[in-house]
Amino acid sequence: MKDTLRYLTGLSGPSGFGSNSTAEQVTQQIPSSITSNLTAIITGATSGIGAETARVLAMRGVRVVIPARDLKRAAGVRDRIRKDNPNAKLILLELDLSSFRSIKRFCIEFLNLRLPLNILINNAGKFNQKHELSEDKFEMTFATNYLGHYLLTDFLLEKMMETAAQMGVEGRIINVSSVIHNWVRRDGFQFYNMLNPKNYSGTQAYAQSKLANILHAKELARRIKARNARVTINTVHPGIVKTGIIRDHKGLITDSVFFFASKLLKTVAQGASTTCYVAMSPQIKGTTGKYFADCNEEKCSTLADDEDEARKLWKLTRTTIQYRLSQHSI
Repeated sequence: MKDTLRYLTGLSGPSGFGSNSTAEQVTQQIPSSITSNLTAIITGATSGIGAETARVLAMRGVRVVIPARDLKRAAGVRDRIRKDNPNAKLILLELDLSSFRSIKRFCIEFLNLRLPLNILINNAGKFNQKHELSEDKFEMTFATNYLGHYLLTDFLLEKMMETAAQMGVEGRIINVSSVIHNWVRRDGFQFYNMLNPKNYSGTQAYAQSKLANILHAKELARRIKARNARVTINTVHPGIVKTGIIRDHKGLITDSVFFFASKLLKTVAQGASTTCYVAMSPQIKGTTGKYFADCNEEKCSTLADDEDEARKLWKLTRTTIQYRLSQHSI
């Protein structure tokens, strides 16, 4: 009840920010002497929260790499950012997160640029109403939102550790999840069934992928700690924002709900605030494996906080991806 009231009134939490805070506000006091040396990769940055995150980080001097399946659309985002910020450092690279082959190509291309990598924001999210398989023959929502980000992070982790050691600046990975992860019950979270469900539900597939994003962060945080590397990984719930992905959720959130709940919805600027806070704020230095909402640490579901479940998911995911990659000729 207390958290609900805080959200509705926009009251600030321990961080000094709350549900009404914008991405610009939460990054305003961060010195440009720090941000101007950073490089970030932001998936899903061609629209909505991702595009706003890219705009604000670029405004603060961060070099932003925008991976995109549609480079023309990405060029439009780049041009809009540069219209207000001509000096914005933006790089566009092709990436289809649902394809292991494309992810591998993207990482090779990025690493060949010889740039540092300080921030990785796994923001892209897909919702499919109908059952569809990816190029690698996995359910499309799970393949894009979870498997793709798992593999992308895995390929880029050594570069982030190397950058952190060389620059003396903590590397940060952010998985964008959702409060919808709470909808998943333990008996509805079966790995091989999620890869290719017998009875498909778009809402369930989306919620499962967002739960997997949190468990991924939990287990990877543990593994990075064991290596004493200066890289953290946390998960964020951006809030409910009426972006393209939400409009795709026919049956999950209808127009009538939007009408009655309009005052509860965040603007895109507010929706991007928690991601930007966790990516940039010195207040959470060293914090890892946690879940944030409204720019403050919050509790996730009991299942999402289960270390054994996180370890199990990690092992099954790794085995599955390695087997599929062994079949590629790239």
